Amino acid sequence: MPEDPIVAEVRKAREAYAARFNHDIDAMIRDLQEKTRRSGRRVVSFPPRRVPAEKASTPEQAAAR
Repeated sequence: MPEDPIVAEVRKAREAYAARFNHDIDAMIRDLQEKTRRSGRRVVSFPPRRVPAEKASTPEQAAAR
């Protein structure tokens, strides 16, 4: 299968970013959180919604639908 040039570009950028932090995920998270803080944009977080028991299903049941 031929390689998608956009996917290749994204992977190259991801690898370069990770290399800047010696592939240390904690350092990357700190950097991204700092960028978010500096952006001045408001971050909204919603609590998870509960699924009523009668509507809950297993992955197998959902796939069969």
